[in-house]
Amino acid sequence: MSTAAGAKVMTLGDSARAQAATPAGPSGSALAEFEHIHRGNFDVVMAYFVRRCVEPQIVADLTSEAFVRAAGAFGTFDPRKGSARAWLFGIAAHVFAAHCAQTASGRDAVARLAQRRPLDVDETEELAARIDAERDGRHLIARCARLPEFERAAVELVDLAGLTPKEAASALGVSGVVLRKRLSRARARLRKEHQSDG
Repeated sequence: MSTAAGAKVMTLGDSARAQAATPAGPSGSALAEFEHIHRGNFDVVMAYFVRRCVEPQIVADLTSEAFVRAAGAFGTFDPRKGSARAWLFGIAAHVFAAHCAQTASGRDAVARLAQRRPLDVDETEELAARIDAERDGRHLIARCARLPEFERAAVELVDLAGLTPKEAASALGVSGVVLRKRLSRARARLRKEHQSDG
């Protein structure tokens, strides 16, 4: 995680306080637009990481890293190409992929630990409760492990994250037709697997 991300860790409690305390800013300003996107998508982006990680500190770090990257790239966001939520899920996927690569190789472990702000007890308990609540989502992701990567991503974005097929297609960089066909195929495979298990 970058130093900037470590300095800007935003946890659930901070998010709620920020929503209540942050003025809207000048109407139409980029900062006001980003604040609106952040508030409207913080929980779903965090849920994306909660379904993948069981350690509250890592969930908080990855969530903050995703929003720090989104803030840095906000000037490139084009709402004509897709929704803000789909754009954020694309960023979250890249953040998680980088986390997995770093974890697998052990690179920068000491630097990452030195830069993160430890969560307080309330934050840890709140994230642990969210991790528990996402158990079914983690179970579905585990069931999807045998699916091709694209189909796994389609199921997660539509069935777990609540994106529309159009938004998911935008996040994955494919047409809506391709997304719907792959999603249908993935769901059929999961149903068939579930029936053969039962």
